[in-house]
Amino acid sequence: MSETAVQVGRVRQERHGHILKIVIDNPGKMNAFSPEMMEELSAAFTVLDRDDDLWVGVLCSEGEHFTAGLDMPKFFGPKAVKLDRPAGNIDPFGLENRCRKPVVTAIQGVCFTIGIEIMLAGDIVVAADNARLCQMESKRGIAPLGGAHFRYVTRAGWGDAMYHLLLCDEFTAAEAHRIGLVQEVVAPGQQVERAMELAAIIARNAPLGIQVTKEAGLKFIEAGERAAIDVIPAIRARVMESQDAKEGIQSFVERRAAVFQGR
Repeated sequence: MSETAVQVGRVRQERHGHILKIVIDNPGKMNAFSPEMMEELSAAFTVLDRDDDLWVGVLCSEGEHFTAGLDMPKFFGPKAVKLDRPAGNIDPFGLENRCRKPVVTAIQGVCFTIGIEIMLAGDIVVAADNARLCQMESKRGIAPLGGAHFRYVTRAGWGDAMYHLLLCDEFTAAEAHRIGLVQEVVAPGQQVERAMELAAIIARNAPLGIQVTKEAGLKFIEAGERAAIDVIPAIRARVMESQDAKEGIQSFVERRAAVFQGR
């Protein structure tokens, strides 16, 4: 692979019988997402959702880390690229078109910001015990806009959700398991194999039965989720147009501490 390809990164797909393995492949940049990679992730989930011969998805990544989040300059810098998800494609964050098939996510090392939001848009999470999670957007003057504001509450309950969302702290796989964000913790290097094992077990069940079980479960929480999703544009406008957001992003690019003023 060329140096340019390593820097750009990609999201690739592997078919294993009825399982689609979706691999985040940008280890040279801690699997940080470019706009192109987000487009490829959406395309992969759309393949999983639409192909009747695919029954389960496994999301994982190459290298030591799941993802450091967004490659910020490529989304917010002067050379930022804006790519619109094709109409009807699956939203990796599950805020609009959500994948109908079950998704097992395997994480390791750094799993920050959108990495957590993407894993929570799936169904089951297997974490290596070296995983480190952090929802740090508010440290950068912005806010979680990919579903963390309600999925932490759904999975962990109000107190544990607010603890980590408001502190913007880094926490361990063991803590993520304790509060329900992660379902299994395994030794480093075993997370993908275990996720594939779980996917294989799921794939031995009746696919339509599994799909309607997921659909029925989502019905229980979709009204609350819908209200939380609908407020995102207002949240985005309030924070992304603020002076604090500009300061947070600039301080990140300049690798210095941010100085926020609450406006």
